[in-house]
Amino acid sequence: MSIYTANGDKGTTNLVRTKNVSKADDRVQLEGTIDELSCHIGVLKTMIGDADTYRFLEKIQENLTRIDAGVADPYNREYKINDDKTELLEEEIDRLTGLFHMPKESSLPGACRLSAEIDVTWAVARRAERDLAAVSVKFGSDTGSKKYMNRLADYLYVLARYEEAEAAGQKTGASEYVENDTSSENTELHASGTEKVAGGSVSVDTKVENSLISGTSDSVDEAVIQAVLRRMGMQNKITLDGAKKLIGKIEQEALRRGKKAVIAVCGPEGNPIAVHVMDGAFLVSFDVALKKAYTSVAVKMSTMELSKLAQPGGTFYGVDKMDGGKIVIFGGGVPLKSGDTIIGGLGISGGTGEEDHSLAEYALSVLPEIL
Repeated sequence: MSIYTANGDKGTTNLVRTKNVSKADDRVQLEGTIDELSCHIGVLKTMIGDADTYRFLEKIQENLTRIDAGVADPYNREYKINDDKTELLEEEIDRLTGLFHMPKESSLPGACRLSAEIDVTWAVARRAERDLAAVSVKFGSDTGSKKYMNRLADYLYVLARYEEAEAAGQKTGASEYVENDTSSENTELHASGTEKVAGGSVSVDTKVENSLISGTSDSVDEAVIQAVLRRMGMQNKITLDGAKKLIGKIEQEALRRGKKAVIAVCGPEGNPIAVHVMDGAFLVSFDVALKKAYTSVAVKMSTMELSKLAQPGGTFYGVDKMDGGKIVIFGGGVPLKSGDTIIGGLGISGGTGEEDHSLAEYALSVLPEIL
């Protein structure tokens, strides 16, 4: 079967109930815009990492196919869009807006690659909605389809803002990460420093949290920079989300080895980003893990390597007496790097120096998967 038929060589095409319709006809234009919109959503599906969102986008494509068919065959009730499909969009919009701080003012597209692609899709959806309105004036159209297209544009706009917030680590709850467990001894890290409480292990992105409270734009600029660098395969600071994922992998490996540890991640400037206390870990390991993470970025090497250089007669002998006692010289601390750039520090405390260092080396081996 040949792909070309030459039937449209004269600039006309056929609809289900109408023959020889000009390709400049508003209905044909609308069908083309819907096809374009579905293609853009297809691109989003290749970029979205969340399985639920992927399936939701696929359902949207199926509904667009139904609307497209309804344009060609407007009297076929099988192609009507029921209110329940629009309600699903509204429910997803409400769910997403509850996960992050929705900006009050419109933002320029391009904060990250994914949100920019969604914004392009949103713009095409708005055009499809306008084309549908034009068809409705001249030929009539399904009321349910018009409602759906209007709400679809709203959904895509919110999804773009959500992805921006996720890339910037500014989702609601991103400033405070709580894992519920049955441990009798848990730890919380606050913006003002460290504080131990019961109820779970907590991580705080202090820079983002403080800037959101104060209303300054510094964190927004930093977030944009981080998003751009990640899309370029580069990064200059590990994010809270990245720290959480890394801690999760380390904990799984520690459990496999039968170890109980405190795991701390700091930024390249030495400020804590996340701390996790495993059940049964030593109380003293909390401060030690933080110091190991800090030391690794302060001296730009692992604490195991530093321990060898800090022996009597060594280059760094006596370094552990400096910086107010924040420098430690036993294994378990390593700098985290993206390429040649130090993006943070990792500190693990709970076993011997060699055991902690071995876990830290494991963390370095899985770090590329996270970045």
